[in-house]
Amino acid sequence: MRFDAAQLPDTVEALQSLVIDFAELRQNYETEISLLKEEISILKHRLFGRKSEKLPVGTGQLLLFNEAEAAHAEDSGVAPEKIAVPGHERRRGCRKPLPDNLPRVEALHDLTEEQKQCACGEQKSRIGEEVSEQLDIIPPKIQVIHHIRPKYVCKKCEGVAADEPAVSIAPMPEQMIPKSIATPGLLAWSLTGKFVDALPFYRIEHILKRYGVEVSRQTLCCWAVKVAELCRPLLELMEEDILQGFQINADETTLQVLQEPGREATTRSYMWLFRGGTGQRPVIIYQYHETRSGQVAKEFLKNYAGYVQTDGYLGYDFLEQIEGITHLGCWAHVRRKFVEVVNAVGKDKDGKKKTGSGEVALDYIGKLYLIEKECAERKLSFEQIARERQIRAGPILEQFKAWLDKRSPQVPPGSTVGKAISYTLGQWERLTVHLRDGRLRPDNNLAENAIRPFVLGRKNWLFAATPDGAHASAAIYSIIETAKANGLEPYWYLRYLFERLPKAKTTEEYKALLPHCVDRSQINRP
Repeated sequence: MRFDAAQLPDTVEALQSLVIDFAELRQNYETEISLLKEEISILKHRLFGRKSEKLPVGTGQLLLFNEAEAAHAEDSGVAPEKIAVPGHERRRGCRKPLPDNLPRVEALHDLTEEQKQCACGEQKSRIGEEVSEQLDIIPPKIQVIHHIRPKYVCKKCEGVAADEPAVSIAPMPEQMIPKSIATPGLLAWSLTGKFVDALPFYRIEHILKRYGVEVSRQTLCCWAVKVAELCRPLLELMEEDILQGFQINADETTLQVLQEPGREATTRSYMWLFRGGTGQRPVIIYQYHETRSGQVAKEFLKNYAGYVQTDGYLGYDFLEQIEGITHLGCWAHVRRKFVEVVNAVGKDKDGKKKTGSGEVALDYIGKLYLIEKECAERKLSFEQIARERQIRAGPILEQFKAWLDKRSPQVPPGSTVGKAISYTLGQWERLTVHLRDGRLRPDNNLAENAIRPFVLGRKNWLFAATPDGAHASAAIYSIIETAKANGLEPYWYLRYLFERLPKAKTTEEYKALLPHCVDRSQINRP
């Protein structure tokens, strides 16, 4: 672009104003270019970079220790403390032993009688044996339950002398789905494939076809919906139990439902998750809703008093206004923000990754988690954990907060680091709540881990066809994920549940079948 000198102002003041305007314009352009470079770097990392949030050894995670100390040294005049990384010995990998509960089939490999004969003419004596194990798998065994019900009739009176029917026959055992070919074993197997192994029903349909059995995916879907309806009493009891715990973790993720009345097929819906109960008997509830509005969580928690832990989504801000609820934040989300800062930073002229604010923040957060790790390794009580946090984590948080306050006005608010700092400061009160109680965790990972199976499954089956299917998925995920959280193998628990659920009538009978209350010794598995 060329300027026409004839159009330049004549006065010094006007020229000075023009120069200032150009300088401000250039600064704005430079800031915008810097932000765009950050976005490009983040997008490239998402496409081609490491998916893990862990930083590679030698880039950042080791460098950040000295950088944070150096930042403190600038303010205090104290030389940074050097941290020695202890050496370690490389251990040779060893194969894990096969489970003792698996059946064993002995295969004896012996010498022939001729080979047992020594060259000197004597018979060799057995002095021991070498034993090794291999794992063998037999494909699923499919069988047909052939129900036989003999009929009886009185040949003398042919039922005329009695008030009962002329022909007597034993009733069929109560079934999960009457007049269907689905046994508890088939239902448990198909639902485990769908909701544990993330297999769409059309794949399960093809698997059955390979064994010579034709069951359509539509039939499998109908079975899942009917099972979810029968599990409704269990879900109501699970919701009661989760609301009686001292803490609830909440999270939500997207879901696409194709045939929602009055909505486009591409409209987003949401699967909500609430995790609670006690540490020994956790309960996980999935709920399908059309909206991400905080009203969903508000309705679920309307009669609750205790701790609620979430991420920084604005829909949870109402928790601050509810008496009896204490809102916790999530350090994992804060860390994720600063990992993104590290990924957004470019490389220097030598091609090496630049270091900066992201590494400093990750150093502080890493020290907080190191305290948590040490408490777990020492198996401290909840009271001892709270004391350790207050003594050791408290000063680290004060230093981190001071660094954030100092750094905040120094960075552009729209930059990656500016957003990360703003998010952290906005969540600060929630992020320090876990110092009070050793039962609390610094992050919301329990909820994220519980919702992850749904997210992984969604990558395979992509969407739900109808709202009924989405509600059914939420119910079955609730049952299965609670069973997994309580250490139950999903297939054998579902089989046990489906064998007994049709017979349950009272609240006590339903409670005995709950995945977090069931008597494990009653679940038979080979």
